[in-house]
Amino acid sequence: MSNKLNAVGILGIGSYLPEKILTNQEIEKIVDTTNEWIVTRTGIGARHIADENMAASDLATEAAKKALKDANTLPEEIDLIIVATVTPDMHFPSTACIVQMNIGAKNAAAFDLGAGCSGFIYGLTVAKQFIETGMYKKILVIGAEALSKVLDWTDRNTCVLFGDGAGAAVVGPTDEGMGILSTYMGADGEGGKFLTIPGGGSRIPATLESVKNKLHTIKMDGSEVFKFAVRIMNRASQEAIDRSGYSLEDINYLVPHQANIRIIEAAAKKLKLPMDKVHVNLNRFGNMSAASIPVALDEAVRQGKIKKGDLVVMVGFGAGLTWGSSVIKWNK
Repeated sequence: MSNKLNAVGILGIGSYLPEKILTNQEIEKIVDTTNEWIVTRTGIGARHIADENMAASDLATEAAKKALKDANTLPEEIDLIIVATVTPDMHFPSTACIVQMNIGAKNAAAFDLGAGCSGFIYGLTVAKQFIETGMYKKILVIGAEALSKVLDWTDRNTCVLFGDGAGAAVVGPTDEGMGILSTYMGADGEGGKFLTIPGGGSRIPATLESVKNKLHTIKMDGSEVFKFAVRIMNRASQEAIDRSGYSLEDINYLVPHQANIRIIEAAAKKLKLPMDKVHVNLNRFGNMSAASIPVALDEAVRQGKIKKGDLVVMVGFGAGLTWGSSVIKWNK
C-alpha cells in the first residue's frame, strides 16, 4: 500500500445569492447613517438579503447544485458534505444534513463547521485531509450565511456590513503539483469577545429577556476587529505562501474575505499585488462571512480572472477570532 498522498483540487464551484438587493440608500431609511459614511468606511454599496422563508440551507443547496454541475458530479458520488456557517437553520440537525437531503447525496456523511468568516478555508482544509489519504474521493464544501436574520437593524455599526449568500466547491483528487498546495489555520480565543452573538446557546438560553435585550444579534467591536484583520491577513497569507513552496513573487491572484475595502487594500499592498489582481465584490455583496471567499472565487473564475495554472491566495479572518489561508494552483 502506497503512503503517497493524493493531490487535491477544486473540481467544480458554484454560488448563489438571493434576489433581493438592499442598497445603502435604502438602509438610510432604516437606520441613522448615510451612503457616504458606509462607502467611505467599508467600501460596501449594497448587499443581497434572503426573504423571510429562506434559510442558510436553501442558499447552500442552490450553490451546491451549481458546483456539482460544474464538476460534472452526481449527488450520489459525494462522500461528505461540510457546511461552514454561523447562521445554521437550527441547532440540530446540521445544515449539512438538510443540504444532503435536498440534493439527494444519500451516500454522504454531513456536518457543520463554525469558524466565522474563516469557515470556508477551515472546511477546505478538513476536506483536503480526507482526499489526500484516500478515505474519501469527493467532498462538497459550502460556505453559507443568512446573516440578515441575526442583525440588529437599529445598530448602524453592524447592520450596514453584512449580506446573505452561499458558495460551494466540489473537492477531489487532481493532477500532481496542482490544486490545494497549502493551507493554514489559526485562532485567538482571547479576541472572541470582539465579535459574537451572545444569546441562543447554553450560556445564555433564549428567554423573553434575552430577546428583548437583542442578545441574539451580532455584537462587534469594529476597531478591535479591524486592527486584528489588518495584522492577520498579511501574516496568514505569507504563511500559506511559505508552506506552498512558492514565493510572494509567484502569486498571480488574491481572493480575500470581503469585509472592508481598507483591509483588502492593505493586504494587497503587503503582498505587492496591484488591485487588478485582487477580487473585490463587497461593494455589491457586503460581508457574507463564510460565503464570502467561495462566492468571490466563483465569480473571479467565471470572469476569466483566474486561469488554469495560476497561483491563487485565499485568505480570511472571522469570529473566534479565527483566520485561515490557502494557496491553490488552479487546476480547472
